[in-house]
Amino acid sequence: MRVVLNAKAGTVHDMGPDKVRDIVDEALTRPDLDVDVVVAEGDAMASAIASAPHEGYDTVVVGAGDGTVSYAASVFANTDVTLGVLPLGTMNLLAYDIGLPRDLMGALEALHDAKPMRVDLGTLNGRPFHGVSGVGFFSQMAMAREQLRDRGRAFGWFMALGRAVFRSGRMSLEVEVAGARESIDAYAALVTVNAFDASGWHRSRLDGGQLEVLVAEDRGTLARLRTGAEVLVDAWRGAPGIHSFSARRVTIHARRRRAWVATDGEVTRESLPLRYALAPAALSLLVPPSAHQWQAHEREIHERDDVT
Repeated sequence: MRVVLNAKAGTVHDMGPDKVRDIVDEALTRPDLDVDVVVAEGDAMASAIASAPHEGYDTVVVGAGDGTVSYAASVFANTDVTLGVLPLGTMNLLAYDIGLPRDLMGALEALHDAKPMRVDLGTLNGRPFHGVSGVGFFSQMAMAREQLRDRGRAFGWFMALGRAVFRSGRMSLEVEVAGARESIDAYAALVTVNAFDASGWHRSRLDGGQLEVLVAEDRGTLARLRTGAEVLVDAWRGAPGIHSFSARRVTIHARRRRAWVATDGEVTRESLPLRYALAPAALSLLVPPSAHQWQAHEREIHERDDVT
């Protein structure tokens, strides 16, 4: 097993790379498993991830933010290499989805007994991602949050919210699902690999086989500010002017030729249309036993609903 830790992560910086390396090595090493712990950043971190399969590792654990985890997921998509995650980033959405504790020792203990599970990925214009992809407000929020990273977490979030709300302009979008198009004057659109739960930025199922698309109408600055605040507490999906779609393939058209898109926390300039597709069971992911049970329970409920 190779473990790749972001040298810039707060936990690594606060505890020191040598101490963290020793803790991780001791927690995950077993009589039948040797552990190679790499602490790196930037290109060196990406290289340690990408080279792992060629060096004989069939399991790679990444301790970093959602963007680096997304990169690892794209590298290991449609292979037999298993990805594990440690929540050392800001949001840690995938770690949260599978129920990993936020502290290092708790997460390592959960990973010690974790088993591989095939989960869905999404693709944006052919590139895999594991969680969320947003345009308009969501890309502006991601850019503003990066610019305000040194302002503190809570204060930085609210500052970023204000900037994102006022920088998000109206977009004339057409959402294409199964050949049908719906035109929406919007200021935000979000695509997720499987739907979030009714409350909380959390997905109970990672193998549900659907993309969820949420588009927010542009109803003026005040409505935009209110909806932007509701996004932070995840109360926006039931708000007026929210259009919801579910499908395995979704294409978002716009009059503009390019747009900023935030995908798993990383902002890129993309050519339009934005073509999203589901890649079912594309990734082998290390999942704690409790999450396996949760996923199995959710699957039974959905299958029972499908029958009835």
